[in-house]
Amino acid sequence: MTLPEVADTEEFGRKLGGLVRGGDLVLLSGPLGAGKTALVRGLAAGLGVTGRVSSPTFVIARVHDPAPGGRGVPLVHVDAYRLDGHLDELDDLDLDTDLVDAVVAVEWGEGVAERLSADHLLITLERRDDDVRVANLHPHGAWADRQLPC
Repeated sequence: MTLPEVADTEEFGRKLGGLVRGGDLVLLSGPLGAGKTALVRGLAAGLGVTGRVSSPTFVIARVHDPAPGGRGVPLVHVDAYRLDGHLDELDDLDLDTDLVDAVVAVEWGEGVAERLSADHLLITLERRDDDVRVANLHPHGAWADRQLPC
């Protein structure tokens, strides 16, 4: 899927946010500037959660509670960049507990966070030379049976 503007990336995330439910795991992969955080901003808007969504690089994980009038599902936004593939640090975040009720979105999650659930959606993002983003969706497990925004 081609996402010409940042607003298109956010809109795709918003549509996805209208479909996800508590217990869902979304992994985001792509280089710096590919649109991972913009997609999570849209996801948060679609869920209707509180708080400004920004990259949690330095805090590693940020919880966004449901806002009044939202869908009632919290969002846990994780940046696995600084974990450098250290699985014990991922375990320390206790994300498997969050996966019971929250949507967990993990930036830089490919190769690190798949083990949290066999049922996950991997979204790989590319940034072309013309500054257009391209998103590729890779559903795993139960995600393969779900209708995804395209």
